Amino acid sequence: MKEFFPYSETTGDVTVRVSVSYLAEQSEPERGRWFWAYHIRIENDGAAPIQLLTRHWIITDASGARHSVEGEGVVGEQPVIAPGASYDYVSGCPLATSSGAMQGSYRLIATDGRRFDASIPKFALAAPVGV
Repeated sequence: MKEFFPYSETTGDVTVRVSVSYLAEQSEPERGRWFWAYHIRIENDGAAPIQLLTRHWIITDASGARHSVEGEGVVGEQPVIAPGASYDYVSGCPLATSSGAMQGSYRLIATDGRRFDASIPKFALAAPVGV
């Protein structure tokens, strides 16, 4: 799985895996805009269903500028993930520099009402050399 998702972090029974791709066709380096897509897989290795409620991202660009992004769900959904199942989604991130990093957490709720955070591993955003 590491070849598809080079970044992963496990919090309790939840594993968050990430792969990232630079999107040259959506980037405009001459205008100071670089764009990446990231693919997230959230795996529930617990015995009960969990629901993703909110997300919190910390996005840092190469100049050290940090942006915090919070909101409900992911890509317009608040998925319920069954035991032994996973949920995948793809989203994107623009930066004003050719590199940076993202990390964060998801707030989840278990069927017993317990709320907890699952960490999203820190992953690099890096344009290919020469771009």
